[in-house]
Amino acid sequence: MTFSLAGMMSNDIGVDLGTANTLIWVKGRGIVLNEPSIVAVDHTTRKPLAIGAEAKQMLGRAPAEIEVIRPMKDGVIANFEMAEEMLRGFLAKVQRTRGLFRPRVVICVPSGITEVEKRAVRDSAEAARANEVYLIAEPMAAAIGIGLPIEKPVGSMIIDIGGGTSEIAVISLSGIVTTISERIGGDEMDEAIIQYIKRTYNLSIGQRMAEQIKIEIGSGYPLEKELETTVRGRHLVTNIPQVVVVKSEEIREAVAESIDRIVQAVLQTLERTPPELAADIIDRGIFLTGGGALIRGLDDRLREATSLPINIVEEPLTAVVRGTGKVLEHLSAYRKVLF
Repeated sequence: MTFSLAGMMSNDIGVDLGTANTLIWVKGRGIVLNEPSIVAVDHTTRKPLAIGAEAKQMLGRAPAEIEVIRPMKDGVIANFEMAEEMLRGFLAKVQRTRGLFRPRVVICVPSGITEVEKRAVRDSAEAARANEVYLIAEPMAAAIGIGLPIEKPVGSMIIDIGGGTSEIAVISLSGIVTTISERIGGDEMDEAIIQYIKRTYNLSIGQRMAEQIKIEIGSGYPLEKELETTVRGRHLVTNIPQVVVVKSEEIREAVAESIDRIVQAVLQTLERTPPELAADIIDRGIFLTGGGALIRGLDDRLREATSLPINIVEEPLTAVVRGTGKVLEHLSAYRKVLF
């Protein structure tokens, strides 16, 4: 067998460490992992039993001795110890060779992150055997990932809606000119659906069912053909499992407050945008990325509120992690955008 030293040294890794899902890009291989940001641990020993998709299967179904934890909240680390274990496990999954070279890692973080939160992310990555750790703002990574000309004196506006945060930013000359980072995302919409089903139907449902409802019939704007789905849960009065049929109009009402807050954040960002860059946005429109871009009618809702073109990018879920890959391939050219 022949070994390529250069190949072994190509250990660069890009990480979109999201509240809902973690995506990993590896140099020369592309996106190699897309799994839920969840850890299942033994309640007594605090040792991880499963991470990612395997741990998600246990959510809401585990016995008392197994605790299922989501270490990320609102786009940042809420449980340092479990975030480290999760990151270590994910990096071990994607690294073919270990021991000789520790990887350089670029990790995406919300643009509104504090210095303490930055330190927590960096420390977790270093504890998970990363060598050099770079941080990049999520909207900047998304813009790079979808090929926007960030280095030119042209205004590009991007909205990245994830599980824990919604990032709205105007980018020009490799810098973020105006940004608003709202801690609203898919998780808050799931919780709103849980509360709506509880109030309306006296039915208790879990996070997985709420997420399924959102994916199947969730919308941000009236649909040409309204949808419906069956919802399974436990009746709060009889404590007996029950099935009800829920319509898309109801779920739109449930998530309306979250959608409205995102729309308001977009309008506030536009108000703060310098006139020359605003003219560029009129010509080029707004680019929508992240899991939230897949909510039916959200582009129509934003189009109505802003009177601007709204572009849903191809593969919006992977835009951010693809941006980390481009940064790692041309690290010297993108140093300016890294923390």
